[in-house]
Amino acid sequence: MAPILLYTGYHAWRESNMLTPNQRTLRRNARCIGIGLHSGQPVSMEIRPAAAGHGIVFERADEGGRTIRALAGNVLHTRYQTTLSENGTTVATTEHLLSALYALGIDNALIEIEGAEVPILDGSAAPFLFMLREAGIQDLAAARRVVVIEEPVSVVEDGCSIEIEPAAGLAVAYGVDYRHPVVGGQRYIGPLDLRTYAEEIAPARTFCFLREVEALRRQGLALGGSLDNAVVVGDDGVLNESLRFPDEFVRHKVLDLVGDLALLGAGLVGHVRAERAGHRLHTRLVQEILERRGAWSLRPAPRASESAPAPALQPVAASSTLAAAL
Repeated sequence: MAPILLYTGYHAWRESNMLTPNQRTLRRNARCIGIGLHSGQPVSMEIRPAAAGHGIVFERADEGGRTIRALAGNVLHTRYQTTLSENGTTVATTEHLLSALYALGIDNALIEIEGAEVPILDGSAAPFLFMLREAGIQDLAAARRVVVIEEPVSVVEDGCSIEIEPAAGLAVAYGVDYRHPVVGGQRYIGPLDLRTYAEEIAPARTFCFLREVEALRRQGLALGGSLDNAVVVGDDGVLNESLRFPDEFVRHKVLDLVGDLALLGAGLVGHVRAERAGHRLHTRLVQEILERRGAWSLRPAPRASESAPAPALQPVAASSTLAAAL
């Protein structure tokens, strides 16, 4: 799905909604059906408006309405995706939906899901972004606050690293090196404002290497994967008809990063630098930020009339957990 078709007229909508200082939710319910990438099971999901201060919460309709808050403290594991768990209830592959919600500045939503895994759709965040936009965005009366990084915070593990340092807005420098003849080394550097995200990041699909597929399936993973929802990389090229971007692989890593940063429970102002990172390091960085209370401050989001930092992703509200930490 080409972004130019998906986001026709997007620029004007962005200009009128980018810097509102208040928390946000949806105007109407947004619903989709699909399959889980790893489980291969059918799943239906409905995203509903929620009141200010509610945060992003998953509700397992198939498990009696038990809920899981989308917060870093609820990360269960990060094996090929980000799984959240609270009070024994889990929801898997949350990162693409959370990425789209974060980019749109939707602070509060109840995500009712029939199944254990968020549907993969086309393997990117673009369908979620489109679906949420079509449902409409509602500003709420409550103020929004953002985490502003004031001292560098970093995580290093097994030759991989991720850090965040002070900056005027949210930006990223992300490098990958798979040492594979098709992918090789790729790097994405740029701001994470809404227009950039929608056009350059959201359409990038998840990917896997053909030589790893059988091993993944023996582990109960990638059971719902296909060329319709993932880029599959063979020894001599991709098995799909084409890539959406020459560097689609690293762009998808940035997409995942945004979804994992959403687990902070607040918008983020800082420059993220990642080298060969992934869900584990993304979520560890969020946890490290929360533990380093002296490395950041919680500030009101700028009003439209103020000189707002740029580039910046639309900030989201601080969770009650984060606010209580101050």
